[in-house]
Amino acid sequence: MVKLDNKIWQHENSLTNGTAQPLSALCDQYLVVFFYPRANTPGCTTESNEFSARLGEFQAAGCEVVGVSMDSLKKQQNFKTKYEMSLELIADTDEVLCQAFDVIKEKKMYGKTFMGIERSTFLLDRQGAVLHDWRKVKVPGHVDEVLTQVKAL
Repeated sequence: MVKLDNKIWQHENSLTNGTAQPLSALCDQYLVVFFYPRANTPGCTTESNEFSARLGEFQAAGCEVVGVSMDSLKKQQNFKTKYEMSLELIADTDEVLCQAFDVIKEKKMYGKTFMGIERSTFLLDRQGAVLHDWRKVKVPGHVDEVLTQVKAL
C-alpha cells in the first residue's frame, strides 16, 4: 500500500469555499480525490456533477470527496457555483497534488501533443494511504464503481 508523503498530506490546498486546507483535514475516515483535466468541459462536468449528486451516499459510508484540477481558484469557484455542486474543489495551480499523485501525462488532441491531467481517482484512508486507485478513468459508471469500493471497506 502506497502512502502519501506527509508533506503532501499536510500541504495547504486552495478550496472553493475560500479556505486553504490540507487533504488530511478533509479526511474523516476515508477520502476520495478525483482529478479532472479542465472545469466546464463535458466529461469533467459530468464526473463532477455525479460525484456531487452522490456525496451524501459517500458521506454515509464515512467518506468525503474532493475534486482537483489545475484551473484557477476563480474558475473552480465559478464551475462549482454554476452547477450547484455540494462538494469542494481544489485549485492545484502549483501542481503539487498533480505531481504527487502522478496524474500529469502526455496527451494528444487534434494531432497536438501536450502535458495535462489524466483523469484519475484515488481512495485514501485517514493516514493518507492509497487504498485504491483508478487511472485513465472513463466517466460512465465510474462514480458507481468508486462508491461500491467505498461501501466495501
